[in-house]
Amino acid sequence: MTEFSKLGLSPTTLQAVADTGYTTATPIQEQAIPVALAGRDVLGIAQTGTGKTAAFTLPMVDRLGSGRARARMPRALVLAPTRELADQVAESFGKYARGTKLNWALLIGGVSMGEQVALLDKGVDVLIATPGRLLDLFERGKILLTGVEIMVVDEADRMLDMGFIPDIERIFKLTPPRRQTLFFSATMPPEITRLTQQFLKDPTRIEASRPAMTADTIAQYLVRIPSSDPKAKRTALRALVGREDVKNGIVFCNRKSEVDVVAKSLKQHGFDAAPIHGDLDQSLRTKTLASFRSGELKLLVASDVAARGWDIPDVSHVFNYDVSHHADDYVHRIGRTGRAGKKGQTFMIVTPSDDKSLDKVLKLIKMDPEELTLDIDWSGVGSGGSARGGRKTPERAERKAPERTERKAPEQTEQAEKPQRSRGGRRSRSEPAVEAAAAPVDATAPEPVAAAPAEQTEKPRRTRSRRGSNSEAAPVAAGVPAVSAPVPASAAAAPAAAVAVQEPQLTQAERRGGRKGKSDDQAPAKGSGFGDDVPAFLRRPVPVSS
Repeated sequence: MTEFSKLGLSPTTLQAVADTGYTTATPIQEQAIPVALAGRDVLGIAQTGTGKTAAFTLPMVDRLGSGRARARMPRALVLAPTRELADQVAESFGKYARGTKLNWALLIGGVSMGEQVALLDKGVDVLIATPGRLLDLFERGKILLTGVEIMVVDEADRMLDMGFIPDIERIFKLTPPRRQTLFFSATMPPEITRLTQQFLKDPTRIEASRPAMTADTIAQYLVRIPSSDPKAKRTALRALVGREDVKNGIVFCNRKSEVDVVAKSLKQHGFDAAPIHGDLDQSLRTKTLASFRSGELKLLVASDVAARGWDIPDVSHVFNYDVSHHADDYVHRIGRTGRAGKKGQTFMIVTPSDDKSLDKVLKLIKMDPEELTLDIDWSGVGSGGSARGGRKTPERAERKAPERTERKAPEQTEQAEKPQRSRGGRRSRSEPAVEAAAAPVDATAPEPVAAAPAEQTEKPRRTRSRRGSNSEAAPVAAGVPAVSAPVPASAAAAPAAAVAVQEPQLTQAERRGGRKGKSDDQAPAKGSGFGDDVPAFLRRPVPVSS
């Protein structure tokens, strides 16, 4: 182990380090600090908990000691994937720059943008930000990146997982090409490798060992349960938390929706727990994390993204409610405990559907965790089905059966009535037309308003089609007075006959407004004729009052 005093840091920075209680550097700090002080690019491959935050913060404080910040033009830029990690970096920078005149600003979402803009207007030496908020302020014209001397990218592989790589590329292009770049990532997938080859200049590659390999400080346990049902998993988790002497612990879930459900389940059973994930309001996340750090909150249920980069030095237990889809996430999870030489315990709940993910984890950590057996009667817990609830129980089937019967009854009744309506409707439309055509037209009868015949003929039709009877068609056509209508049947029959006989005589050309049809010439004496340019649907007798 190398002491900080041998790494070339200034007396002011060394005093700040001593005030925090540290005297010796970690492997990543020992290798990265001298290279960064020399102004060279660094490519650091290290997991969370290896001390990489100080590896780039300490040399940055030393290098920015001389110079002065200008309004809206930061001299150094630190990019972090999550608000919590950015806040942690800002807290670390505040400790190490305490004896200097350097100032800084934290740009993250979920807080007032006005306060952030006010700090930028005054001028900041170091800007610590998440990519989204930084680009938002840049597009608003509130910040310029042309004065950046040092650029730090922390947790680059997590940036890739969250889809920030296009934003990172854009930010790189907005900064001067002669800047110094300190680039840190836990893993090096192809996309991250391409990014470093494009934007780093002859970087010094530095690798640090994974914290998961320090088996002396982290005791890892595996708990197999026979069911993949969420209820069974929650039962197993509560049994684990209850049997262990948990000072404080973090429960990890793969999905944000599960975080809320698991936290609610723990609280309902008397455990002091709270959720934290990216969909929660920033003020609530900050308050929850502060409560956990201070010891007021015992259990924190979190997603991988929200927990990435947390610096909580004294966590006694880590519970993996879900087996990580990515083996690297498991390493990050258990890295929350067993820090600074303290002992820690981790537990992983494994279901029959987790075999593939478990194999990847075991292959990475190169060890077989000790298996624990919980004293639980699994016959009455869960259904043995999938994570979505498994197969339906007989009780559920019985509940659904009456609903299906009740829903079927009206449908069958409706289908039985439909043929009667259809057949009755066809007869009621055709038979009156034939009988009306056979009836003589009384030319001397007073002509009613054009709308009246349609009303009188339509009402019986609706009644006949609804009841499925044809008995009412003949009285209307034969001139028998309708019971519900005060208008005489003879007055209603004449126009009906005229419409039934005359309309079919119109040719297609006449309906489009061509030659004058016969119906115009045969109009009653009191109806005025129309011109050739009038559409066919208007060529009907219209009474004219004298």
